[in-house]
Amino acid sequence: QVQLVESGGGLVQAGGSLRLSCATSGRTASRYAMGWFRQAPGKEREFVAAISWSGTSTVYGDSVKGRLTISRDFAKNTMYLQMNSLKPEDTAVYYCAAAQVRTNNYYTAFKSAYDYWGQGTQVTVSS
Repeated sequence: QVQLVESGGGLVQAGGSLRLSCATSGRTASRYAMGWFRQAPGKEREFVAAISWSGTSTVYGDSVKGRLTISRDFAKNTMYLQMNSLKPEDTAVYYCAAAQVRTNNYYTAFKSAYDYWGQGTQVTVSS
């Protein structure tokens, strides 16, 4: 089992920045690709970004490219999402997720590929 705990959400004005964190505990010895998803009220959970186990491969959703950056710190067992130039449409609950993988450079944007999920952290961007 892997436990994921998000933090860093909050209220920010449009154009501002936030950094989300996802702390990982449990079976951290296994390889995990990780990702961020978000869900706004009344909408489907949407892919935001993903990073490989090695940390060298990343992918982003079209709506966040160039504004958000995903990274991971193995020493701290923590993944981050740096969010810049935030827009009101970025308002959502943000979830981190982990997918057990066999290769170092694998990552995925598919929700169904993820085995573990955090409880979510609210991000609200005011106009």
